[in-house]
Formats: sequence, structure tokens, C-alpha cells
Amino acid sequence: MKQFINDDFLLSNKTAEKLFHKYSENQPIIDFHCHLSPSMIAEDRQFDNLTQAWLEGDHYKWRAMRTNGINEIYCTGRTSDPDKFQKWAETVPATVGNPLYHWTHLELARYFGIYELLSPSSATNIYEKASELLRTREYSTRSLIRKMKAEVICTTDDPSDNLEYHRKLKGSFETVVLPTYRPDNVIKTADSEKFRAYILKLELACGIEIRNFDTLIEALDRRHKFFHETGCRLSDHGLDRFYFDNYTVSEADKIFRKLIKGEIISGEETEKYITAVMIELCKMNHKRGWTQQFHVGALRNNNTRMFRHLGPDTGWDSIGISQDAVKMSKFLSALDNTEQLTKTILYNLNPADNEMMITMAGNFNDGSSVAKVQYGAAWWFLDQKTGMEKHLRDLASLGLLRRFIGMVTDSRSFLSYPRHEYFRRLVCNYIGEEVEKGLIPDEEELLKPLIEGISYSNAKNYFGFNK
Repeated sequence: MKQFINDDFLLSNKTAEKLFHKYSENQPIIDFHCHLSPSMIAEDRQFDNLTQAWLEGDHYKWRAMRTNGINEIYCTGRTSDPDKFQKWAETVPATVGNPLYHWTHLELARYFGIYELLSPSSATNIYEKASELLRTREYSTRSLIRKMKAEVICTTDDPSDNLEYHRKLKGSFETVVLPTYRPDNVIKTADSEKFRAYILKLELACGIEIRNFDTLIEALDRRHKFFHETGCRLSDHGLDRFYFDNYTVSEADKIFRKLIKGEIISGEETEKYITAVMIELCKMNHKRGWTQQFHVGALRNNNTRMFRHLGPDTGWDSIGISQDAVKMSKFLSALDNTEQLTKTILYNLNPADNEMMITMAGNFNDGSSVAKVQYGAAWWFLDQKTGMEKHLRDLASLGLLRRFIGMVTDSRSFLSYPRHEYFRRLVCNYIGEEVEKGLIPDEEELLKPLIEGISYSNAKNYFGFNK
């Protein structure tokens, strides 16, 4: 029987095979958006077993296990690591058709040289073999990164973070690990107590008293400058949607004063406050020459009972409603009008927004740089075969596929880098199919820069990491 993970996995034609093996397979990785722990990288954590490396914090796997009828104790509870892995192995056969099935076997193959299918009967052997390797120095967190040829990693960091581990990493690791400025907590106003606690945390980090809108922006700018000095060149903003309403600074100030007093604000006030803060943050990004990312469309923490019990990022999120194109347009236009729209990447979670987002990005490309406003990679629930294929077709039809900056892991797992290979194989298969249909010329001078660009060099040039 043919091995499941083989040289031509996902490559359905000879052109696709040539494109992948010749131009894409051996390219380094630039992971410009992930949630890896900088402390684990700095300390070069050694995992004791495969459960620790593979299941801790992985809400993709937890969701699948819950759907398969596995009790929560085996996902986030306190039970033995071998027992948790056994329950994951029981779930894997049920994930056929889900990207988890592909990712699982790619990760076993690429990190551990294990090509056996994971199932209840193979679980013990796979667990013991992989865990034994993980306890060696060749499988520390830094070694796992080296193994996948990751050249640049951009983590996700709150403005209040002291970036201690990024500073420790500077010059001590051949992979460049940079922070990303993620100020979402300053616009989360629904929970008054948490909001005020966060403002106090921000005060301590920046050393100024935050009592009005001006000092809030000053505090954020101080942290922005600190991040810049530590090597940060990207911001990231996780929003349910784009916000926009006309506001004055005095209105924003009045609303912020209400918030820090613990008063409830109206829907209109929320819209104005978030707009005001986001506009100021984007102006900072422009001032320091950063790239800003917008991840929009997630409906988070839907299961309120489990959210109370386990907190955020534990697997209770889903695709939200389609974006308001008018608000997105007005927000981006407000920045463009004052020539303060920096390089921007737009990611959507609802596939119904693909075409709108691609054409919206095109509205703000003014020739000042290559693909200044980018349509980002298929994200979260969309970073699977069907979602990526639709993403590629839509981008090729309505944008410039040649300038696409490619894939991100968006992951907390040190074993998730084969997702880049997965993406590259799908790209090469898509282009290969188009070539064999006669829709793209079979010319090396056309195909080589296309595949190498999407795999690696477009991102390197776009962010300027080579500088």
C-alpha cells in the first residue's frame, strides 16, 4: 500500500510535482504571525513527552476531541499525559476530511520520521518513540525550529509586556524572533472591571498615570516606541469587525473617562471610542514604518459556561457574520486621506468576505510600494485544503497572486511548521493544474518567481527582514 505521507502528497499532476520539488520545498520559512511562547524559545524548553509538545494549548485538537465525545478532563483537565494522548489517538481516525488528519501525519513524519497512521492501536508505539526523541537536545524548542528552517518568527505580544525574552534572544539564536504589538485589550470595553485592571497594568508598564484619552494614547505610543527599539516592526489587531464612526477628540476623552470610572457606555460611544483608539494606533504604525495586520470575523467565547470555566483561546470560537464593507472602507480611507495608511494585511474568517476583502485591498494600493495593502493568508477555520484553494482562486481572479506574501502558522505549537509545507503543496498543485489546463504558460521565467515568491521571497521583501 502506498505510504500516506509521500513525496507527492497533495500534488495531483506532474507540473505540480516539479514546481514543489524544484522551487518551493527547500525554501526557508518566514512566520510573520504566530502565538509561540518567546520564553520557551529563550529558555530552549525541553518537552518531556509528545502530549506536552502536541496537545498543550491546542484548541484545534480539543474541539475535535470534544466533538468525538471525549471528556474535558482529557483536553484541559488534570489527568496523565499518556491517557490524554490515547484519547487524541482515538479521535484522529474521526478527523478524516479535516485538516487535522493531514497536519497530524505531516507533523509525525517531518519531525519524528514516523509514517505510521495514528490510531488507538498505534498510539503507544508512536507516543513512546516521539517522546524519547523529544527528551534529547536535538528536539528542544530551538532545535524544532531549526529543523523546519524557520528564518524569522514574529510572536504576538501585549503592549504591557516587558519583552524580557525577546531581549534575551537577540543575537543568541540564529532564527530571528521578533515581537508583534497586539493592543486588543485597550478596546475591550464590555467588562468594566477587566478594562480598568488592564489600564492599571498599562500604567505600570509605561510609567505614566492614565486619566484621559491623551494620556492613554501617550502610554500606548511609549510602549510602541519601546517595542520598536526591541525590533518590532509589525502590529496585529484581532477584531470581530472593522469599526468606524466620526468622532472628536473631546468625545473620545469623555467616553474614556466614563470607562475608567466603571460607567456603562452606549453602542454609539463604543463605536466612537474604538474608532478613535484604532486610528491613533494606526498612525503610530505609519510613523514608525510598521506593517499592520487586521484579523477580523471571529465570534469568540460563544460557550459562556465554558468560557467562565476555562477562559479565552480554549476552543469556543467560530466564524462570525460577514464584514461591514462600508465601515472598513471608511476606516482605511480616513487613514489614507491624511497619508497615514501604512502597509496593511487584511485577514477574514468568513469565506463570504473573500472577494470583498481582496477588492477592498485594491482600493488602497497607490503604487508607493509593492502590494502595500495585502490580502492575507487563509486564516484559522479557513487554513485547510478547501479554504486555501478558494483563497488562491479568489486572489488570482481579483488581485495579484504573484505578489502574495504567503502562509503563517498562527499557532501556539512548536510542531506546527509543516503547515507551511501543506500550504506550499496546495499552491503548487493549484498552479500546476492551471498550467496543465493551458491557462498559465509552462515557462520557467514565469513559474519560478511565482512559486519562490509565494513560498518565501515575497514576505522577505515585503517586511524588509533582509535589512
